[in-house]
Amino acid sequence: MRVRVATTILGTTAALLAVPACSTDTAGTRPNTAPSARTGKPADAAQQAAPLSSATLETRLLDESDLGGGYLRKPERPSQHDDVTVIGCPALSELGGDAATGGALSFPHKAKADFTYGGSSSEVSEELYSDSATKLSNGIGRIFDAMTGCPTYQVVAGGTSIDMTSQELPAPRGLGDEQWSQLLTFSTGGRSTVVKQTAIRDGSLLLIVSGSPALVDRHLDKALTKATAAS
Repeated sequence: MRVRVATTILGTTAALLAVPACSTDTAGTRPNTAPSARTGKPADAAQQAAPLSSATLETRLLDESDLGGGYLRKPERPSQHDDVTVIGCPALSELGGDAATGGALSFPHKAKADFTYGGSSSEVSEELYSDSATKLSNGIGRIFDAMTGCPTYQVVAGGTSIDMTSQELPAPRGLGDEQWSQLLTFSTGGRSTVVKQTAIRDGSLLLIVSGSPALVDRHLDKALTKATAAS
């Protein structure tokens, strides 16, 4: 079964394909097929914190001074709306409609920064979104559930076929209200690229850090600290 899926807020297709991260032999890694990577406290409809503006979110992104030596911010790429085809993942297909095409997940308030490290292929990306706690929780949760529910599937983007594997990871407890984490492996042309992706919802703010696993682990705490700091 095929479904046309636009790039979602997670950047699970074209956006993450642009993150070289690290090429790794993953033969010893067995995907976890559990349906959800969510931990923590579900969003409560009573949480009424006002969403932050995109301009405010921009000021809360990490910059080179936060990351330390060796990091260089990449210029922002023009928005792309190319569709990709997902094959062999019923969980993603079942999202359907606006959710499957990213419409229900395109939060109105957002900011993003991409960095390279040490002149190598290692990269790390930070995304911030703001909306009601319930909308953030439901939106990010549905996508993580769908992706980790498909240990293997295929993506066709721009005429290139990519074999995908997803592995649920233990989410970092004690950070924010809810947490999700996964490891994605993109394989094409005999090359495998591993990307770690961790999402944390704190009230009306959603943080997603993606890229080289070591860099994600290194900067997650400081990204959340800055993102949730009072203006």
